[in-house]
Amino acid sequence: MEHVRFGRTGLRVSRLCLGTMTFGFQCDEPASVAILDAAAEAGITFLDTADAYPLGAPLADAGRTEEILGRWLKGRRDRFVLATKCFAPTGPSPWDVGSSRQNIMRAIDASLRRLQTDHVDLYQLHFWDVNTPVDESLLALDDLIRAGKVRYVGISNVLAYQLARSLGRSEVLHVTRFDSLQPRYNLLFRQLERELLPLAAEEQIAVIPYNALAGGLLTGKHASDRPPADGTRFTLGNAARTYTDRYWHERELATVEALRPLAEEAGRTMADMAIAWVLANPVITSPIIGASRPDQLDAAVRAVESPLEPDLKARLDELTTEYRFGDATR
Repeated sequence: MEHVRFGRTGLRVSRLCLGTMTFGFQCDEPASVAILDAAAEAGITFLDTADAYPLGAPLADAGRTEEILGRWLKGRRDRFVLATKCFAPTGPSPWDVGSSRQNIMRAIDASLRRLQTDHVDLYQLHFWDVNTPVDESLLALDDLIRAGKVRYVGISNVLAYQLARSLGRSEVLHVTRFDSLQPRYNLLFRQLERELLPLAAEEQIAVIPYNALAGGLLTGKHASDRPPADGTRFTLGNAARTYTDRYWHERELATVEALRPLAEEAGRTMADMAIAWVLANPVITSPIIGASRPDQLDAAVRAVESPLEPDLKARLDELTTEYRFGDATR
């Protein structure tokens, strides 16, 4: 597995990052361990989680994913780059959410306990907090780095102006800045190519996108003439509505059908073609790849080993160009 530079930092990470939000709800612990073992065997050394995971589970289960990871990492922590996040609600109190100093300080200590480690390599704000001044969040994150609990910091799910403002405030405050960005990015969601990705490229920010397969829609396993199958993101607990709102639309389903012959012509699966398309963007550092079974990692590994041909990349760009525009909130 190739390792690449993490933005402008000296850190190097594997070309694929394993996303773990399925661990503890969609996948039980034995299945999660099997996926982790398969990822390690494939050379994936970059792991991403969050204190609010597992995805789709009730609030009482928040943190279960980190606990599974902590048990698996015991005795091999130094062989992996470990990333987690805070922001989403993880407890009943009104301060158990957001990017306030109160929640950041509380959340990192809870994550470290669950992960059974004294530090995380990357700590990210999961969302933009409209109720907390960005200065407060940046100063708190800087304190975590100075305390040795965190090596680098990043942010997820932000607009270009929010990232730009954060970078500017970091310069003014003389504190650590965001070195990574975790956005949603795939063939059916390309709006960030217009402003966010160019900003990341100019500022040498690592980009570790999620949802490369659009919640599984880009694998081609779904069809418009039947409802989503049980056990998929579109039926997963309280996350089902989110994924349905994002992708389960006539336009998106029709686009998937239009992509199918391109994959067949290229001798690729729908999944590895979609992931290879994400990897073909030079701004992308490491796509975050989720799985509910170990064999689902195979498509991502093939995508790394077999880069997308320029002609196929151009045809995919043209076929999905409409997704560079439209409703950026969906």
